[in-house]
Amino acid sequence: MKKYASQFDMMTQKPIPALIIRLGIPTMISMFVTTLYNMADSYFVGKINTSASGATSVVLGLMAILQAIGFMFGHGSGSIISRKLGQKDIESARTFSATGFYSALFSGFAILILGSLLLTPLMLLLGSTPTILPYSKTYAICILCAAPALVSSCVMNNILRYEGRAFFAMIGLTSGGIVNIFLDALFMEKLNMGILGAGLATAISQYLSWAILLTMFILKKTQTSLSFKYAKFKANVMGDIITTGLPSLARQGLASISTMVLNNAAGAYGDAAIAAMGIANKVCMFVFSAVLGIGQGFQPVAGFNFGAKKYDRVRKGFFFTLAFGSLLLGIAAIITFVNAGTFIQVFRDDPEVISIGIPALRAQCIGLLVVPFQVCNNMMFQSIGYKFNATFLSSLRNGLCFIPVLIVASVIFGLPGIQVSQAIADVMTSLICIPFTISFFTKISAKENSSGDAI
Repeated sequence: MKKYASQFDMMTQKPIPALIIRLGIPTMISMFVTTLYNMADSYFVGKINTSASGATSVVLGLMAILQAIGFMFGHGSGSIISRKLGQKDIESARTFSATGFYSALFSGFAILILGSLLLTPLMLLLGSTPTILPYSKTYAICILCAAPALVSSCVMNNILRYEGRAFFAMIGLTSGGIVNIFLDALFMEKLNMGILGAGLATAISQYLSWAILLTMFILKKTQTSLSFKYAKFKANVMGDIITTGLPSLARQGLASISTMVLNNAAGAYGDAAIAAMGIANKVCMFVFSAVLGIGQGFQPVAGFNFGAKKYDRVRKGFFFTLAFGSLLLGIAAIITFVNAGTFIQVFRDDPEVISIGIPALRAQCIGLLVVPFQVCNNMMFQSIGYKFNATFLSSLRNGLCFIPVLIVASVIFGLPGIQVSQAIADVMTSLICIPFTISFFTKISAKENSSGDAI
């Protein structure tokens, strides 16, 4: 129990900046590597032709579906776990960790079976054109085979992070990412396996990450457990996990829908437009990894300290994360804006793809400058169990703001409207977050003044 007490003391007493950086840096590295190996697939596939490059953009929607389920169970159980550990209730934390893990694992197998049976209509729904379809089906079947590992890895990764064990999560994710890049080069460059090689590389790396993450629990590096004896598939337990994880389901689920809408809108301008928008999105996701990683470092801090009623630490964590994330993302966005053409060309050296991708990428870089504020809100509200706030705000960037803006802008302005839609949605999302932020900090200030819980 001594090591558990030490972990509790670290999460509730260590200075906020040092604590968030300690937890956020491993997560940032994990996010960078995870995004990098997704980009590696795009890089190698882009050497085949523009239709194959477009297939990776289409299958991105499928991966968003898998991540939506995984993050729902992962963030749902992880958020509860951090608050239970903040209350020193380890047994309850183990119930939520085991239940979340096995729910995700079983869901992954269900998606594998259903997705395989409906592969062609699924790819068409996600935006495949007739020329892209053969490539997208080949790539997607490999991703579906990896579904059980991908979905349940999201849970293990988030449990480790919410416990404050971000370093262990980093080991699992980065190991798989490095192997993915190596296998991409082997299968596609040396063995000439085409897009099938990219899919196999991703599937194998997902199972490797899964095995490494699972080892952390087997070796008892955590307070929680994945032993099946702790799993309780009761309505109250499942209900808590799902409702707490709804923001992640909304965020990632709407990301899948928005990818589908985007691909269908861009498809009117040919395979090059689909490929260009997909590449721009992936490059921005890599840039976005900086603030997302530091934001995920803030999550366990928010959950632990809110559970321990140390509200001032929650506030300090929010504003430090906002300032630090804005600085990192601002620098990265400026570099990407200036070198937009070079980044697009790396993934597909096609003049049409480059000409479409440059304005899209630059517009998204401008929009990214306001993203840290919305990320901090999403991370905080989900971690402390404010389910409505977290779910609504998580639905904005990829859904409630983006999809209507995309539809209207594409009809009125055509391709230029598609290129700037994400940036407009980012600004709208951040503006909507403002009253939620003010209201929350006003409430916890009142709690501090009335109960004397501030520390």
